[in-house]
Amino acid sequence: MKNYLLVTLLSFFAFGCSSNNVLDKPNVIILFADDMGYGDITSYGNPTIRTPNLDRMAQEGMKFTNFYSGSPACTASRYSLLTGRYPNRSGFGWVLVPNSPRGMHPEEITLAEGMKAAGYNTAGFGKWHLGVTKTEYMPLQNGFDEYLGLPYSNDMIPPKWKPIPLFDGNDTIEHNPDQTLLTAKYTERALSFIDKSKDEPFFLYLPYAMPHVPLNPGADFNDSERGKYGDVIEEIDWSVGQIMKRLQDLGIDKNTLVVFTSDNGPWIIKNERGGSSGLLRDGKGSTWEGGMRVPGIAWWPGTIEENTIQTQRASTLDLYTTALNLAGSAAPTDRPVDGRDIRKLLDNETMEAGAPYFYHGPGNRLHAIRKGGWKLHIKTSSQTGIDYFDGKLPLLFNLSIDPSEKWEVSEANPEVVADLLAEITQYEEKLKSEPTFFDQN
Repeated sequence: MKNYLLVTLLSFFAFGCSSNNVLDKPNVIILFADDMGYGDITSYGNPTIRTPNLDRMAQEGMKFTNFYSGSPACTASRYSLLTGRYPNRSGFGWVLVPNSPRGMHPEEITLAEGMKAAGYNTAGFGKWHLGVTKTEYMPLQNGFDEYLGLPYSNDMIPPKWKPIPLFDGNDTIEHNPDQTLLTAKYTERALSFIDKSKDEPFFLYLPYAMPHVPLNPGADFNDSERGKYGDVIEEIDWSVGQIMKRLQDLGIDKNTLVVFTSDNGPWIIKNERGGSSGLLRDGKGSTWEGGMRVPGIAWWPGTIEENTIQTQRASTLDLYTTALNLAGSAAPTDRPVDGRDIRKLLDNETMEAGAPYFYHGPGNRLHAIRKGGWKLHIKTSSQTGIDYFDGKLPLLFNLSIDPSEKWEVSEANPEVVADLLAEITQYEEKLKSEPTFFDQN
């Protein structure tokens, strides 16, 4: 049984009798693309894919240039987003498959649960990928009032796997759904949820199925210069525009924070099925910058200053703590929460750097650390199998001047290497004494 009482009591004391006053509690929407790269949006430098709505989001809001996912892989990154915790705390591997025996542990307190306890209506429409073999792992048992979507990646289909189910709540309503309809279907349900919840605070999580392969754009999206990959992203851009328009039509846009980002970097281009990491090295599956530095756009008319470029580091883990604090609640204190409150960044203020950021690769093992502008790799991985520096470890880069990780500078900066190695040792020692939720069968 999850500790709902603790969160509910925290929320009650935070809000008192005015807990239903929507003006005190902004709506929060997280739009989460699957495998979209840092260079896949026009405002991030893509020369061919048309993303006018995402570009407008950035022009009317804030574009992050140092925004990170929690992992370079699907499941682990979703865990980090919804718990504010590094994926090595999850107790499962970084990618679950349809017959994986584990899922979101019952004692985790998800963002949806925290927002629900704070008086929010909650909904998720799209890819879940946090466990399917037991009902207790599904969205409705983890804080969502409504759910429609696929329980795992859209490529986990026959002949390798059984027919993929489309869930509505806990019920399977269809097997092997027409994937060309998914983005529109999720968008329609999201708009309906916004309509129903307009007079109360709400939390909406929309994790799109694509541009993860297979690429299945809707029938109206078929003329991108970038082929099917571009079509899929242009449809997601359309979806973003629909949501922004509905918020404005309902007059609740100034009371709604919308964040758009991606779960990890892209498949590296192969037979035109993958995306672009822009100036960053490598992509999905790697802890090079192209695997974990992703687009990050925040839009909140009247609160976030227009056309703001935010160069300070932030991550999807931070959305957990930030959203709970915006709701007047707080992150749980009975377990480690790695995300921090970035409301000052949204206000375009300077924040202290805070703790280093840790990159976890295959098996959720620690691969790298970033502290300030410095990044140190102690392990590397790549979906391509390329060893870019001929087995040399550790590898040090100054991301402030070399975000592409081209110039390895460990020999010239031994004191930086020593400091980052000490930070890693301290982090790993601390992990040994912290509570975990690994007691699943």
